[in-house]
Amino acid sequence: MEVYLIRHTETIADKDVCYGQSDLLLKEPYLTAFENISKQINAKQAIIYSSPLKRCSLLAAYLQSNNPDNYNIKMDDRLKELNFGKWELKKWNEIEPQQLNNWMNDFVNNKTEAGESFKQLHLRVNDFIETTLLKDNKQAPAIVVTHAGVIRCFLCREQNIPLKDAFNFQVNYGSVNKINLNH
Repeated sequence: MEVYLIRHTETIADKDVCYGQSDLLLKEPYLTAFENISKQINAKQAIIYSSPLKRCSLLAAYLQSNNPDNYNIKMDDRLKELNFGKWELKKWNEIEPQQLNNWMNDFVNNKTEAGESFKQLHLRVNDFIETTLLKDNKQAPAIVVTHAGVIRCFLCREQNIPLKDAFNFQVNYGSVNKINLNH
């Protein structure tokens, strides 16, 4: 199955701010970036799945309206970014160093306070793939508008890469990764 993994464009958050599931607005102007993303997708009658966070849902709505051959958008909470819990919207240098170091030493298994681990994110993404994406789509292409962490989970799964190496994948704002998802 042909799947387009699309990361949202840049948000209004400063570069030194930790955010995952905070619902941030996109940095203006973003329509030119949306246009460039749309040109990279060659999929007719695709099902569009999106994280419900504004930074993704705006892009998904644009892609759907720009290509009326695509089906409606299906929002899915499992496509949200990693939940950073109490770290959300804090500057990275304001997070207690011991906690930050513990998480960075094993982000796969360690979760942030009131947040989740990368392994939990990966399980959530795999659940989406197995119970929704592969079930809904037999032949139709899929467009998934989501976040860097979710895209890294897809790529680790498809390339059989250990989760600890997920950050070897560079996933830029507005990037489009086309994969062939195997059952």
